[in-house]
Amino acid sequence: MQKVLVIVGPTASGKSAFGIECAKAFNGEIISGDSIQIYRGLNIGSAKISQDEMSNIKHHLIDIKDANETYSVKEFQERGRSLIEEISLKNKLPIIVGGTGLYIKALLYDYVFFDEEEKDNPYDELSNEDIYDVLLKEDPASLEKIHINNRKRLVRALNVLRKHKTGIADIASKQEHKLLYDAKIIGLTLDRESLYERINIRVDKMIEEGLLEEIQGLLDSDINFSNQSMQGIGYKEFKEFFNGEKTLDECIASVKSNTKHFAKRQYTWFKNQMNLNWYEDKDSAKKDIEEWLNI
Repeated sequence: MQKVLVIVGPTASGKSAFGIECAKAFNGEIISGDSIQIYRGLNIGSAKISQDEMSNIKHHLIDIKDANETYSVKEFQERGRSLIEEISLKNKLPIIVGGTGLYIKALLYDYVFFDEEEKDNPYDELSNEDIYDVLLKEDPASLEKIHINNRKRLVRALNVLRKHKTGIADIASKQEHKLLYDAKIIGLTLDRESLYERINIRVDKMIEEGLLEEIQGLLDSDINFSNQSMQGIGYKEFKEFFNGEKTLDECIASVKSNTKHFAKRQYTWFKNQMNLNWYEDKDSAKKDIEEWLNI
């Protein structure tokens, strides 16, 4: 199995810096596992690593989309797996760095994703009840988690049934949810007080570095707060400021609060969803990585 080093943890825990440190020490290239840093022009609010900070280490999946484009976990999975293969063929170590848990789990495990409903929906003439009746006859298991009023999921289930000749539940049951790689998963952690202090400092620094000007530039280029790119923490909170509904201080406080809540959710998600060890001491983490690599 291909070896893949994975560095996860809450925002502001030092993942980017440690990823570079590991890339230098273990001849690696970094694959970003962040869902906002993929967008060009969203630099400050996403805490995007700069060219200088990269220290000549190759980084992938940063600045690959325009701010008006969409991105999905399925696309990340496909791109990420291709990059793991590409980096490994160069006899380098793929290093996944990020805090978007679902993206990283989808990349590492045997998850199968289903296409959303077709753009030219072939079921426009069917009511929800009609689709429900078809599924009830041909794929009743799918209806255990789909309400008759949720048209999007009904259509999706019917598309999967027509395309794969079997139902979502049947396909999902055959997935083993096993790792596809020899993955060493490192979780970086800090005590809560230190982490929250880092978050506060980071947000204040974003404002000093010109976050408001960055957002204004995006708005001037016809990007708006309904775009997927602007849904990330550090951007969405300023909608009410630009609409004149809240003060700047109120929006900054919202960014800090939302970031802290997000960090808490990240801890919970990684603890429950992935088999990893947590480290406050990065030297200990590096020693364990060396043992894993048989160095």
